Amino acid sequence: MTTSTEPGAVTTRRSSRLMWAILALVLLADALDVIDGTITNIAAPTIAGDLGGGEILIKWVGPAYMLAMGVLLVVGGRLGDKFGQRRMFLIGLGGFTLASAIAGFSFDPTVLIVARVVQGAFGALLIPQGMAIMTKAFDQQMLGKAFSLFAPVLGLSSIGGPVLAGFIISADWFGLSWRPIFLINLILGVIGLVVGAKILPRDDSADRSATVDGRASGLLAVTMLGLLYGLIEGSTNGWGVIPIASIVVGVLFFAAFAHRQRTAAEPLITPSLMKNRGFTSGLLVCLVAVAAGSGLLFVLSLFLQEGLHVSPRYTSLGLVPLTAGLFLAGFATMMRGLIPKYGRRLVFIGLGIDIVGCGLVLALVEAFGTDVSLWVLAPAFLVIGVGIGLSFATIPTVALGDAKPEEAGSASGSFSSIQQLASAIGSAAVTSVFFQAAASGMAHAMEVTLIVVLGLTVLSLPVVALMPRKAPAGPPAE
Repeated sequence: MTTSTEPGAVTTRRSSRLMWAILALVLLADALDVIDGTITNIAAPTIAGDLGGGEILIKWVGPAYMLAMGVLLVVGGRLGDKFGQRRMFLIGLGGFTLASAIAGFSFDPTVLIVARVVQGAFGALLIPQGMAIMTKAFDQQMLGKAFSLFAPVLGLSSIGGPVLAGFIISADWFGLSWRPIFLINLILGVIGLVVGAKILPRDDSADRSATVDGRASGLLAVTMLGLLYGLIEGSTNGWGVIPIASIVVGVLFFAAFAHRQRTAAEPLITPSLMKNRGFTSGLLVCLVAVAAGSGLLFVLSLFLQEGLHVSPRYTSLGLVPLTAGLFLAGFATMMRGLIPKYGRRLVFIGLGIDIVGCGLVLALVEAFGTDVSLWVLAPAFLVIGVGIGLSFATIPTVALGDAKPEEAGSASGSFSSIQQLASAIGSAAVTSVFFQAAASGMAHAMEVTLIVVLGLTVLSLPVVALMPRKAPAGPPAE
């Protein structure tokens, strides 16, 4: 008996395999971004102990990456439109891989911080291209499957990053201590480059006329750098002339950025969005809540290692309940249709649960001090994770509820950038509060930090009431 296969069926199978391969590559790139954004939460104390740099290195090693990512994320998307998503994806992945190698081989704190900035910059070039490539290359059925995989993969990456860091540092492979957390990107990056060069579709629809407002991005970069440097330098070495001047420069450049937004032909944020109360209130809630939550996640890791003297491995395991709660809550909001059903009420619920979790940790630290165990903290960490997961996943979507269809793409990109910048600000600011209070003991430092985080979260609640009641009916336009 002989069998025959229709040529069309062979083409379909090949096309299906190609789409799955492209999806795997895009997910790899996004996973690398999430892992490298969270991996230093665990590794920072070990890195500072090895390279020196003390508090200032701990404060910069995470925010440096997120700062560059947040400032350049929208620009990365525009460059993909102008020069082609395939080209920018490969350049972004190549630069990210090279910067990871420099970070892994760094023997000086300054070199490491610069490498982290470069990592974030190339990450901002890499990440926006994946969604555009899939939108062009996939049919509707495959696109639906792809979107359904993003939440679990990125959620697992957020858990896997800190856990991986803890185990790598404790394993001390070849006596390299923390360095393999960056050097592992060399293997994954080279594989991604080889595969991407073979399978990514050619850039036949690049729009050379697309404009990129580099001036606005430069103004925003100086704004954030001035504010962060002033904050970190002032909290570390005292509030002298340099940190105050740095903050003043940041404020002045922000004013210049705002003016540029009003006068530029192609502003980074669509001007009409800034007149939309629902969008601007959502942006403010995102800035405050994400800053407080991201800073808290970093400080909890510091408290476990510096206060409870837990090893990096057991610190990563001790934080699994928190990251698991974050993942499960975020996944549930996307897969169970909770956001369209509850809208901004889900933001209230998430922030409320976060407040309860922080209150539980505060009560435990006040009761037991640095003698509190990981097992005792685990339920409270889980509650915090659920609260952050519900709110972080919901705020950007609900804020688009009143946006017009033609504004949705700009609004979505703006929120991605704000989330990264808020994470950078929060990590630096909340860590500064922690170290400032540490002179009176680690337990006191944790208590003060929790009170600050609770205060910021409570202050954001009235602003939630100004957000749109419902999320938009469909996904935002790209």
